Formats: sequence, structure tokens, C-alpha cells
Amino acid sequence: MIERMKRIQADLDHLPHLHRLGALFSETVQIKVDGQEFYLVFEKGRIAQLLEGPSKKTPYRFSFVTDGAALEEFWTATPKPGFHDIFAMVKIGRAEIMGDILLLVKNLRFFKEVLALPRAQREVAE
Repeated sequence: MIERMKRIQADLDHLPHLHRLGALFSETVQIKVDGQEFYLVFEKGRIAQLLEGPSKKTPYRFSFVTDGAALEEFWTATPKPGFHDIFAMVKIGRAEIMGDILLLVKNLRFFKEVLALPRAQREVAE
């Protein structure tokens, strides 16, 4: 999973439209997959640091918690119903969003597109 997160970090560096969307986003976000924690430290729309957890010392503004199978389905080129969106995954009980929801909503398009970057890679491959 860490390799996938590093790939997201590398791909984000080459997408200027996401830099514009996230230009005002400089926060730390926790992604928790099957109990494994990752902290994405964003600075002006780029992932400045990718930290592995668990860490009680790393403050974050919001957290996206899911299981690996759900995230893999989310990353498929054409996800099944309920796995096409982070809020859809919450609705079917396969994910949870905790923390500052207002910050997430203010930057929703940016965060959703960053999290879906592996999906774009699969679309190109197929």
C-alpha cells in the first residue's frame, strides 16, 4: 500500500490542474487502510511528505478509513456501484470519514481526484 501512496505522490507532481485546485490546501490528512496508517502532508496542492504510521504525534485535519479490498475496487477503471466515490463507500459502510468534514468539503474535488489517481493509471493501462 505504501508503494501505491508513493505513486500518488509522484503522479500528483505532474498534474498542474490539481495544483491549481489544491493551491490553498496545506494540511495533513490521514488515510487508514486495514489498520495501516498513512499521513499525507499537503503543501499548496502537493504532497510534501508521506509518513507511515501509526503515530500519536502526527496531527491531522481529517481521516479517511477503509479496507484494502474496498480501496482496490475504488481504484478499478470502472468501479462497482457504491465504490465509485468516497461518500458512496461511506454510505455502504465500507469507509468512514472522521475529523474536520468542513475542510474536506471545501477541498472535495481536489481530495477526491488525488485519491482516485490510481484509477486513471488503470484506465490508461486498459
